[in-house]
Amino acid sequence: MTETTELYQQLSETCQASGAKAAVDQVIEFLESQHRYHELFEALKMRTRLNLGLVPTQTNRDERLDEETELKIERGLLEACRRVGEGLLRQGKVREGWMYMRPVGDRQAAADALANIQPDEENTDALLEILVHEGVDVASGYRLALTRMGTCNSITLFETAIAARPRRDQQAAAALLVQHVHGELLENVRHDITQKEGHAPTESTLSAMLAARPTLLRDGTYHLDTTHLASTVRFARVLDDKDQLRLVYDLAQYGRHLHPQFQYPGEEPFLDLYPASLAFFGALLGEQVDAGIRYFTQKADSVDRRQFGNIAIEVLIDLLSRVGRHEAAIQEFAKRLPPDARLMGIAPSMLELSERMGSFDTMRELCVKRDDVLGFTAALVQQPA
Repeated sequence: MTETTELYQQLSETCQASGAKAAVDQVIEFLESQHRYHELFEALKMRTRLNLGLVPTQTNRDERLDEETELKIERGLLEACRRVGEGLLRQGKVREGWMYMRPVGDRQAAADALANIQPDEENTDALLEILVHEGVDVASGYRLALTRMGTCNSITLFETAIAARPRRDQQAAAALLVQHVHGELLENVRHDITQKEGHAPTESTLSAMLAARPTLLRDGTYHLDTTHLASTVRFARVLDDKDQLRLVYDLAQYGRHLHPQFQYPGEEPFLDLYPASLAFFGALLGEQVDAGIRYFTQKADSVDRRQFGNIAIEVLIDLLSRVGRHEAAIQEFAKRLPPDARLMGIAPSMLELSERMGSFDTMRELCVKRDDVLGFTAALVQQPA
């Protein structure tokens, strides 16, 4: 008797002696031991239905079940999806595993399973698709992109896939990009100085190295693709961590010393990319805060709203709030933005600013002056009792 024939004989005997549930449990154990996960899913579906007193397979397309039974079937199927999905991921079958894990909604479990898969030429695209595009673990996905795809493709990935994701995902990716680009640029500058001077520089930052060598970049020298530098500085505006901000401030200092032909214009209110970035990041670092606020107040006053919309105003409001001046931010909001203004996602709303202040009194007063009954009501009901 072959092993397969023996299995069928055992299943028949189990079903006859102990019933259908026991036979299904036996086949579940066998399929899982053989890593036959797609078949395992169907067997788990059978067990779910048997446990609910239903026929093991749904052959009647018009089957009607009460709400409680439907919910129990759904829970059983989700558990089956989890078990099968995790099994497939353990096998390194990225897309197949995710197909089952997606309905479960447990992104942390998926991320943990994916972390155990060694990236290679065959699975990198699938890993990036799930980690980054599906948002399972953006930080791990972006780290993988930087390692395997390089800076240029990672910047494109940020632009096309991450820029539209929630702020926390943008921050995770931007932090990795800043660290990567800063580390690469710092190494290149040190190597250049060592070659020219015969010994390694003693300075530890790009700013200090350039300050000690004012002519280093004047002849058009650069040590890293200047478009990569500009993109990294631009993406980094979402960062709040002080250590990360110091790195990007250092990058902006380097950019400010580049030959003018490599200081590419940005978009308002960061048209002068590096001077504006230094004002912005400097304020976030608590250095020359008033100067940074004056810079972006002037931009909010001067940038043509018909051409650029409210972006300069939103940047000013965002900056004021992020340096802790929430009252000033909410006043600028009321002064410059009408009640029906559509935000671009840069500035916090008046409600968010009030939450940061811990008081909704100012918002209520301003809403009365602006005849914003909806905003007034939101502030009224949001105020802690």
